[in-house]
Amino acid sequence: MAEITIKEIAKRCGVGVSTVSRAINDHSDINPETKKRIMEVIRETGYIPNNSARNLKRIDAKCIGVLVRGITNPFFAPMIERIEQETEKKGYALVLRHVEAYENEVDVALELEKEKRLRGIIFLGGSSKHPADKMRQLNVPVIFATIGSDISDDFSKNSYSTVSVDDALESRKMVEYLIGLGHKKIAILTEGNEEPSVVKLRLEGYLDALKIHNIPVDKNLIKYVDKRIYTMKNGYETTKELIKSGAEFTALYCISDVLAIGALRAFADAGIRVPEDVSVAGFDGQELSEFCVPRLTTIKQPLYDISEETMRLLFDLIEEKRSHKHLIFPGQLIEAESTCKR
Repeated sequence: MAEITIKEIAKRCGVGVSTVSRAINDHSDINPETKKRIMEVIRETGYIPNNSARNLKRIDAKCIGVLVRGITNPFFAPMIERIEQETEKKGYALVLRHVEAYENEVDVALELEKEKRLRGIIFLGGSSKHPADKMRQLNVPVIFATIGSDISDDFSKNSYSTVSVDDALESRKMVEYLIGLGHKKIAILTEGNEEPSVVKLRLEGYLDALKIHNIPVDKNLIKYVDKRIYTMKNGYETTKELIKSGAEFTALYCISDVLAIGALRAFADAGIRVPEDVSVAGFDGQELSEFCVPRLTTIKQPLYDISEETMRLLFDLIEEKRSHKHLIFPGQLIEAESTCKR
């Protein structure tokens, strides 16, 4: 079926194209009955005008879109649960969409917005940089949760919101904690993709900490997982490669708890004791970090606060009660059983 046009709307209503445009843009110089008839046809056909979608009142089902990259990572589970609770409380429907590694999340959002007539969009995970021209095509309030504020160099920060921790700062905090324990040979499990992301920020935090403390960077201690999906298996396999390489290190910092859990298993299988032989630290503060053996030292993200503020901000934006904001919450360094003094 061909996409319906404004000319088709005008033809069905027996009016001119300019009259349809005035109805869409809520102009006062139009007969109320005519406007009502036009809006009914728009509702029935699902028409979304290309140049006026930003001004078109959302008269269809109320839906919030949540796009998740890395949905297999249990880190997002409590956030999605909280978002779903708040969405239902407000009488909205939740449209959850997993973004594959090869997909661009903004392209997916544009498609989903048009298909589902979304009222707002939340991005969880993914890239921290997007082209301004694509961002401008999104016609609903957008919030990047768990992603920092500089989404686009050429797109106004007043046009979107972010709610997150400072990933570079919190990562540096963890590495400095390990340095404070006496570790100087600190390996890291990270992602090799050059695309701007929270992972890259965490790697920058690692490098900054070494630089501040005059510790030379050993490229042999920077290990990249082979996929953009963080799983315990990836952590296990990459740590096995690190051990096999023969590189000397006394601590391993993983940019995600799930990678760290896999690393713990790899060390156990190799007969390497944690923390007696090597300290292991993670990032995120997932629930599983409290129940692994040994309990994992990690940076805990305040997921409840991030989720709460994301939803509060989104609905205020939808109802035009406030403007966009960029909020940063502090992380918490949880010192557990997987690290010790060197």
